[in-house]
Amino acid sequence: MTPTPPAPVEGGPATPLVALDGVSFTYGQRPVLREVSLAVAEGEMLAIAGANGSGKSTLLSLLSGVRRPSSGVVRLAGRDLQTYERRAAARMIAVVPQEFAIAFPYRVGEMVLLGRAPFLRGLGLEGTHDLEVAEQAMRRTGVLALADRPLAELSGGERQRVIVARALAQEPRLLLLDEPTTFLDLRHAIEILDLVADLNRRERLTVVAVLHDLTVAAMYFHRIAFLREGRIAREGPPAGVVTEPVLREIFDADVRVRVDEEGVPLVRPRRG
Repeated sequence: MTPTPPAPVEGGPATPLVALDGVSFTYGQRPVLREVSLAVAEGEMLAIAGANGSGKSTLLSLLSGVRRPSSGVVRLAGRDLQTYERRAAARMIAVVPQEFAIAFPYRVGEMVLLGRAPFLRGLGLEGTHDLEVAEQAMRRTGVLALADRPLAELSGGERQRVIVARALAQEPRLLLLDEPTTFLDLRHAIEILDLVADLNRRERLTVVAVLHDLTVAAMYFHRIAFLREGRIAREGPPAGVVTEPVLREIFDADVRVRVDEEGVPLVRPRRG
């Protein structure tokens, strides 16, 4: 079923949970992001899109604190993200990467419980509440039946749902997703996106996601920001930016955009 088109968030970007202020980033001498300013309101769902190499994943890594800006500031709840102690930042931000390397022979339940690590004290043993939160996260993502399975035995799609469950077990205020549906079949992709949208509506979970599928972005996200050559080229509600002229500008691609009966822009290649 097609989700209801997203509604604007009250307060908008004037009350950001996370913001980039004039942020630039370079790899060696190569500039990747150039003076990016972008604010995300608490309770907003923002999609980041753009051509390959435009800086999308780098922007997400700056929002997570994994990378430091070469210049400019990333702020979380009004404070420079780099001033947060790592554990404190992890109580607020959860990340679902596009690819995940398995360093140890974890079982599914153990991996999801790692999401509770920022909240543990003393000997670091999980309590009843931690176990309940992890179980609920596994139930929500459809992996509870896999709790005793080794991660190495799972398919790519199953692993991706486990990593989403681990992120939800953190009970974050900000969820960062890097192509979250890459390894998922259609049913599980819809289930994950529906889950994230439901958490956004019910718990005001703030979501920033890198996505290639612009129709999916338009269906689920309040706002889309397009990167081009390391800069924010266009940003706004899906109906305003998922248009044929904008997509030609951003992607140098000839596409057709049609709006369905629920107001969602649908993007497909233009034939012949």
